[in-house]
Amino acid sequence: MTTIASRYVFRETAQAWLAVTLVLLAILVTSQFAEVLGDAAANRFPKDAVLKVMMLTSIQYLTILIPVGLFLSVLLAMGRLYRDSEMYALMACGIGPARLYRPILAFAALLTAVAAWLALDAAPWAVREVQHIAQDARERSDLRAMDPGRFVSFGRADAVVYAESVSPDGRLRNVFVQRRREAIVEVIVAAEAWQRDTDDPGVKMLTFADGRRYEGEPGGLQFRIIEFAEHGIPFSLPDRRPVELDPEARPVTSLLRSADPGEIAELQWRASIPLMALVLAFLAVPLGRSSPRQGRYAGIGAGVLIYVTYANLLGAAKVWLERGQVPPALGMWWVHALFFAVAALLLAVRFGTLGPWRAIWRRVAS
Repeated sequence: MTTIASRYVFRETAQAWLAVTLVLLAILVTSQFAEVLGDAAANRFPKDAVLKVMMLTSIQYLTILIPVGLFLSVLLAMGRLYRDSEMYALMACGIGPARLYRPILAFAALLTAVAAWLALDAAPWAVREVQHIAQDARERSDLRAMDPGRFVSFGRADAVVYAESVSPDGRLRNVFVQRRREAIVEVIVAAEAWQRDTDDPGVKMLTFADGRRYEGEPGGLQFRIIEFAEHGIPFSLPDRRPVELDPEARPVTSLLRSADPGEIAELQWRASIPLMALVLAFLAVPLGRSSPRQGRYAGIGAGVLIYVTYANLLGAAKVWLERGQVPPALGMWWVHALFFAVAALLLAVRFGTLGPWRAIWRRVAS
């Protein structure tokens, strides 16, 4: 009987988690899609890397979604069991809170392991990959992939190019270029332009056809105007430098060796994700208790409020740790201890385990 009931509760929770996580992930990815497309249009990412960036972003989202998805799924599963009076039938068969926790904590342990892997390894790797893609895009400065109708910086960001249209073979039509060399400003207007490689891998040549070149000092009266049938200007690509990783992109082994408060806070933040999932799963069981008349979603409002408070307190604790306002030993752990205590108190109140303590208190008080 216990095994059948455990499987039933496990299945109910897993189905609810899958539905909640997929819906939340779809919402987040859809909202992110427009931003990634905007970055690709601004040449911050290559257009052919949009799908890869979206997949890497989804990995980062999953890290956050697993704890909240688990929390909401337990609340929904408990709400459904109480609404249909199935929980009372289970209790009548001798299945109390302790046995109820077995399938839920087993499912939570499975998801916690996945969340730990995502938070400690996969998500930082995804952040590093996105940073590498962005840096490669900056270093390549491939004007053939530029978005027409936009001003785009190229070279070492000392020049701006605009093209009315770009042909399939990468030729720019009706081109405007402004380049600054110390106090001198050059402006080139041409009917057509194309980019080609040179013998130097750090230099590319932008060749113009049928245009004019204006050269002079802004505010001065002496400007040189050159009409040309074909004219080329070399431009240097940005220097290739190792990517400077943000703390959230650093490997765990690097963070473990660091004494920097920011990197200690990042390490504790990553460890907090699976810990948060376990605490929320523990908290969701007493919070999900309701009467059949209250319906399946009775605990959702309070659950969302508790999750927001929990997440905000973790964020505040991380900032205090980064600023050195709390010692690393205290760090962000007190937030988890606080919510675990709230869960234990709620469990005692809702399932009546405070009774013996009340009797002891009454005897002491009398």
